[in-house]
Amino acid sequence: MPSVPNLPDVVLWSIPAFLLLTVLEMVSYRLRPEEPDSPVAGYETKDAATSLSMGLGSLFFDALWKIPIVAIYSAVYGLTPLRIPVEWWTLLPMLLAQDFFYYWSHRGHHVIRILWACHVVHHSSRKFNLTTALRQPWTSLTGWPFYLPLIALGMHPAVLAFCHSVNLVYQFWIHTERIGRLPGPVEAVFNTPSHHRVHHASQGSYLDRNFGGILIVWDRLFGSFAPETEPCVYGLTKNIDTYNPLRVATHEYAAIARDLRAARDWREAAGRLFRGPGWQPRVPGPAPGPAASAVPGPPRGASRTAVTAEGAVTAEGAGPVGPDPSASAAS
Repeated sequence: MPSVPNLPDVVLWSIPAFLLLTVLEMVSYRLRPEEPDSPVAGYETKDAATSLSMGLGSLFFDALWKIPIVAIYSAVYGLTPLRIPVEWWTLLPMLLAQDFFYYWSHRGHHVIRILWACHVVHHSSRKFNLTTALRQPWTSLTGWPFYLPLIALGMHPAVLAFCHSVNLVYQFWIHTERIGRLPGPVEAVFNTPSHHRVHHASQGSYLDRNFGGILIVWDRLFGSFAPETEPCVYGLTKNIDTYNPLRVATHEYAAIARDLRAARDWREAAGRLFRGPGWQPRVPGPAPGPAASAVPGPPRGASRTAVTAEGAVTAEGAGPVGPDPSASAAS
């Protein structure tokens, strides 16, 4: 492989800004709480501590997951005859390309249950503040296949890592309620706090919307955009009620394991893994008809819940609202 491009570590350089902005946001709630009676506004000590713990843990686990991912990317890059030069005029197109594939990775992590088991961590807080941006999963080995086309087209793995870091840093500041709507042209093109509040909301009309990283235009193009029209209620449709980082990181995997143990056949097991998190199998009944053909499940507007094999509704899943986006995500 050619020498690694000399690109800055934007996440490392951004840590002081992350800390400063978080402190400023905390102070702003002390000085001028907008909604003092709201259960979702501001900070809660245990919730913020859990988010910080998840963020610190993700640094360790991400370092482990990078070993096999870099090996795969390096092998693909070595096989492809294509090369995208690393110049000032190629970085912006590569950032846009990475953001496009990030959109599909993010969307896939909402509509495929085994992927949602990783991403659910980021949605598990009932608060929405800058520490929520740090609530990252510990099992982030699920996103790499979405970016293989970029490597095959000649993007150096180090450049992909740089673009991913820029995307991650950009998304930090949009995790806040302290910024209202921005001017129309900005809201039309970029992901903003208003758009991202919708993404983290648990109302039926907001579920599984606004997947974009830096740009919101992908959501507008592919039918997953929703504007902020009512106050957001954050978290899952049924929350897990724990501040234990280990349980936050693994609770959906545990629910999947229970469902797999109870699966009647391979089709149900596959559905539990690869269909939407709210998916329920059809069960045989004594007579045909809607009443006997399906297990009662959550309504389509409550797709960020999953029904376990024991029959209890849990907060372990998310799924499409309205037209099933999994069809387009797989296309």
